[in-house]
Amino acid sequence: MSDSQSISAAVAKLYDTYPFPPEPLLDEPPPGYNWRWNWLAAYSFCTGQKPQKQDIRILDAGCGTGVGTEYLVHLNPHAQVVGIDLSAGALAVARERCQRSGANRVEFQHLSLYDAEQLPGEFDLINCVGVLHHLPDPIRGIQAISSKLAPGGIMHIFVYGEIGRWEIKLMQQAIALLQNDKQGDYRDGVQIGRKLFASLPENNRLVKREKSRWAMENQRDECFADMYVHPQEIDYNIDTLFDLIDASGLTFLGFSNPNFWQIERLLGKDPSLLERTNPLSDRAKYRLIELLDPEVTHYEFFLGRPPLPQADWSSDAALLAAIPELNPCIDGFPSRCLFNYDYQIVNLTETELEFLQACDRNLTIGEILANVELGIEGVRSLLSQQLIVLSPG
Repeated sequence: MSDSQSISAAVAKLYDTYPFPPEPLLDEPPPGYNWRWNWLAAYSFCTGQKPQKQDIRILDAGCGTGVGTEYLVHLNPHAQVVGIDLSAGALAVARERCQRSGANRVEFQHLSLYDAEQLPGEFDLINCVGVLHHLPDPIRGIQAISSKLAPGGIMHIFVYGEIGRWEIKLMQQAIALLQNDKQGDYRDGVQIGRKLFASLPENNRLVKREKSRWAMENQRDECFADMYVHPQEIDYNIDTLFDLIDASGLTFLGFSNPNFWQIERLLGKDPSLLERTNPLSDRAKYRLIELLDPEVTHYEFFLGRPPLPQADWSSDAALLAAIPELNPCIDGFPSRCLFNYDYQIVNLTETELEFLQACDRNLTIGEILANVELGIEGVRSLLSQQLIVLSPG
């Protein structure tokens, strides 16, 4: 057995022992939403406009117990979904999860990411969350799934960041040392890790980080094992992340938490420092941001395969001719106080609410503004907040 096969077998054993994620199974659709898994919202975020089709194919690459897969089915009612995973135990949970909640437009296959090329056809949306960093060869993995992305399709990826997971890496190594020849016994590793956190002084840096950041989710042994006794993990920084992205052959469309990656957030108090960032490339600015704000535990971003449209609404004429719809990932509408696509509270003015209530009637923005005194800059504000998605008029 090759080293790569040995690692893959060890990873499969971990998830057979501790199927992950451990969210409970429900006899109804899952609550809430993740806009990154909603085709309309994600496509609009990446391109600035509504997609032309809804009857798409979605691949959940490394679906685990099907938590994301279930959302992908329920959030995309016209899509056909395929989920693949290395762990037979996790797939058994995924099948039961989706069957119980009525997520019946899904097919599961027992495949690694490396074998994605065996899947027939191409996919319009590929979701790969928390998987690539657990592969012995992430570049081979991203190339395998990238080959299945259709022209005009988008891919959503989540991988770990090394700076914000520094304490985790130290604890992983400490547990491995104490396990010695029992490495690979994941229940023993969890037991040792629990004892370590209970034994270390309260002011210990690893303990403080665990309590402040991870303790809530790590109450579940499945989560603790995934974090601290995983047999394979590669953490990224901006430089190595873009090596991975470049190897995919796809176009980087942006981070899905763009506000974090604005340098003004950190240096806005000093214009002279901001000015010094002007000659820097986007990648150099991203690197500067993670050095100055070392809370980067992960990267979430979108890639795409051309041809992808990039809508330009800077022209008032183009914006007035566009047809607006509500972003499908908002909660609480039609109230003036609602949750936006990122579950942040938004307080609308009466006029903003009136405008949003006039959306979804196949009217242009110009036609709506003839009866709603919001003004075109007010519309731009709603657009920048991702409260509306647009179709060219």
